[in-house]
Amino acid sequence: MLKVAIIVWLMLGTVFAGVAIMAVLTIPSLSSQGMQLIPIAAGIGALVAIPFAVLVARRILAVTIRKA
Repeated sequence: MLKVAIIVWLMLGTVFAGVAIMAVLTIPSLSSQGMQLIPIAAGIGALVAIPFAVLVARRILAVTIRKA
């Protein structure tokens, strides 16, 4: 399951990091501190994606094991 979770996390981590960066850039009070907040937001987005990647990997494996 770890291999599937890592592959899923590569996609979800990128998406979540991008969403967090967009939130920093679109909120005017945060965009002035963008140079400091963008790396933090990207890291938090990537970390938040880990449980979602594990959940998706479990569901993928559950479906594929039932079919086999």
